[in-house]
Amino acid sequence: MYQICEYANYKSCLDVKLCYIYKRMLTRRYKRYLRQILPFGFTWLFFGLLYVMIEAGLMGNLVVYPATGNRYSLTNALFSVSIGSFVIGLVQGYVEVFWLKKRFEHKPLWKKIAFKGTFYTIMVIFVLIVLTMITNSIYYETHILSPKVLESVGVFMGKFAFWSIVLYAGAILDLALFYSEIEGYLGNGILSNYLGKYHRPKKETRIFMFLDMKSSTSIAEKMGHELYFELLKKYYSDMTEAILETYGEVYQYVGDEIVVTWTKKNGISNNNCIECYRQISEVFERKEEEYIMQFGLVPTFKAGYHIGEVTRGEIGIIKKDIIFTGDVLNTTARIQAECNNYNAKALVSGDLFDELQKENPISYAQIGTLLLRGKTEAIRLYSVEFT
Repeated sequence: MYQICEYANYKSCLDVKLCYIYKRMLTRRYKRYLRQILPFGFTWLFFGLLYVMIEAGLMGNLVVYPATGNRYSLTNALFSVSIGSFVIGLVQGYVEVFWLKKRFEHKPLWKKIAFKGTFYTIMVIFVLIVLTMITNSIYYETHILSPKVLESVGVFMGKFAFWSIVLYAGAILDLALFYSEIEGYLGNGILSNYLGKYHRPKKETRIFMFLDMKSSTSIAEKMGHELYFELLKKYYSDMTEAILETYGEVYQYVGDEIVVTWTKKNGISNNNCIECYRQISEVFERKEEEYIMQFGLVPTFKAGYHIGEVTRGEIGIIKKDIIFTGDVLNTTARIQAECNNYNAKALVSGDLFDELQKENPISYAQIGTLLLRGKTEAIRLYSVEFT
C-alpha cells in the first residue's frame, strides 16, 4: 500500500515509516541550518551591544549627538541597535548558508572575503539608513518619510560618525565571515575544540566509520592523478550532506578513505552512524549518470564500524591538531578490511551491534569473527543490509 507524502522530493512513500524517516531528515537539516545561521546573529548582537556601551560612555550626559545634532537616548539606542544588529546577523547567516557559500565553494579565500565583504557592506549601509530613519521618526514623532526625518538622515550620512559605524560593522561582518570560512576548513564545531577544550586529553566513547573506495588503485592508474583528484573532490563533497545530517564529524581524509566519528549518543540515536552509510549510498545511486558522464564510472565503497573508548587531545607545536588514540581505531580499520573477505558493503563489530536499535529499514546478520593480534577474544562481525 502506498502512502502519499507531501514533500516534493518524495512524491510517494512505500509506507508510513519511510515518510516519517524523510520528515525526520528534513527536521535535522533545518536544525543544522539554524545552528549555522545563529552564530552570525549572536556575533552581531555582541558587537552591537559593545558599540552601544562604548557610545554611552563617550556621550556621558549629552542628549544630542555633537556631530549631527540628532537626539540621543541610551534606551532607544539599546533597543534599535540590539534588534538591528541581530537581524543583520541573521540575514548575513541566511544569505551565507543558502546562497553565497555554495556559489563561492571553489573560490580562494581572499576572493570569498573580498566579494562577500563588499556585498555585506552595501547591505549594512542600507540597513543603517533604514534604522536611522525609523529611530528619528520615533524621536520626532512623525512618519518615516517626513522631510525632517529625511533631512536628519542626510546630515548623518554626510558625517564621519556614519561612516565610522559602517567601518565598525564592516569589521564585524569580516570577522563573522572569517569564522565561517575557517570552520569550513577545520570542520563544523572543530574551531571551538582549539579554544582549550582538548588542551588536556579527555577520554570519550566514540563510534568510528572507516569508509574506503573500492579498487581505488586501478581507478587512479586508468584515470591519471589529475582526473582522479577531481573524482576524490566530488566523491567527498557528495558525502558531506549525509555526514552532517547524521551528526557525524569528519576526523580524517586518508587518500581514498574517509574516517567519520560520532559521540556515542549521536551515533546510536536513530542509528545515525548506520543511517549515514545508507544516505551516502542513495546519493551515489541518484548521481550515477552524472559520475559516468564525468568520470566513466560510479565509485563504490565499503565501510567498517566499531565503538570504544579513545583519548582525544591536542598535539603539536608548529602545527596543532586534535587527534584520537586507542585500539578502537586499529580495530575499525581491520573490520573494514574484512569487507572484501565477506563480500560485504558494511561490517559492524559486535560491540556496536549490541548498542544499535534493531529495526527496519536496516537489518543485520552475523557472518563471522575477527581475532586481532595480541587479543584472546574474537570480535563478532555483522553485515549490514538496507531494505
